[in-house]
Amino acid sequence: MSYTPIIPASGYAGWKMLNRTMDVQKAAFVNSAEIQRDEEYFREKIGSITTAEDLVADRRLLKVALGAFGLSNDIDNKYFIRKVLEEGTLDSSSLANKMADKTYLKMSEAFGFGDYEVPRTSLSSFADEILTKYETRQFEVAVGDSDNSLRLAMAAQRELPELAAKTSSNDAKWYTVIGSTSLSEVMRTALGLPTSVGSLDVDQQLSMYKDKAEYVFGTSDFSTFNETETMDKLVRNYLVRSQISAGSTMSSQSVALQLLQGSGSSFSILL
Repeated sequence: MSYTPIIPASGYAGWKMLNRTMDVQKAAFVNSAEIQRDEEYFREKIGSITTAEDLVADRRLLKVALGAFGLSNDIDNKYFIRKVLEEGTLDSSSLANKMADKTYLKMSEAFGFGDYEVPRTSLSSFADEILTKYETRQFEVAVGDSDNSLRLAMAAQRELPELAAKTSSNDAKWYTVIGSTSLSEVMRTALGLPTSVGSLDVDQQLSMYKDKAEYVFGTSDFSTFNETETMDKLVRNYLVRSQISAGSTMSSQSVALQLLQGSGSSFSILL
């Protein structure tokens, strides 16, 4: 049985408590019997996997592979998974490149079945690479079982700085957020955009996201998400807005206190 993270509060207060105990709780989670069994099996078997067909044929390996990229719900879509991995990422017309959500692109790049004559599964460091991702993602899932807003905040804190550091264009990075279910939820909420924005043309969405970012963060330059202060502001904004949206009975004084904690009086939120 896996360790269940302790989440004593919701919203930004819960976020602060979770972060204070994050290292200890994640270590306990990773050391739980279920996670250890998954990891031992993956380490033992993954080096012998040379094709996407081999991977999807072994459900235990596939569980870890998909779990490392937040794709666990797709485990029964074996034909689709095999096709994405076999086509790889080097051809711009490949399925992974055509998908708006680039999560499968990352997985296909990581395994390399369609990109290299010898896949990356043969590398001595490959098991550690995937299992590190698996531990992180599965801990986020476990947190999400208690509070999904905290799970999304954790994912955003992990993914946005990585995206900001990429060499792709500023607009391409915003499009990546728009195309991601989890990142768009966090960003849209933090910026105070309505859920209906998702039904607009993608170029209209881009314009709205950038305009709101200019107002909230003072810039629409995506590189700002490499800065701790900006990420802290985004997470606070997202969690407080989510808590209000969920119908929490928060007083105006309580909202103000949560927003100001750790940020100084210069912090503001669009309500």
